[in-house]
Amino acid sequence: MRSLLLVASALLAFAATMTFEATDANAVVCARGVYRAGCAGPNAAVVVRKPVPVVRCTRVLVNGVYVKRCV
Repeated sequence: MRSLLLVASALLAFAATMTFEATDANAVVCARGVYRAGCAGPNAAVVVRKPVPVVRCTRVLVNGVYVKRCV
């Protein structure tokens, strides 16, 4: 009797978890953030990184002296 109750409760727990609907993981949802969407590509998990800002340095003549200005 105890094993029957254990099996019945396991089936009930499994059925309860299957009734909840999972969120979409399409491209629009992946663009919002991979941590929330759970996106995966063909080779591995998709990781979205922000681009690194480009630093440009130029030499400028100031009061007869060349100085390096980085923007």
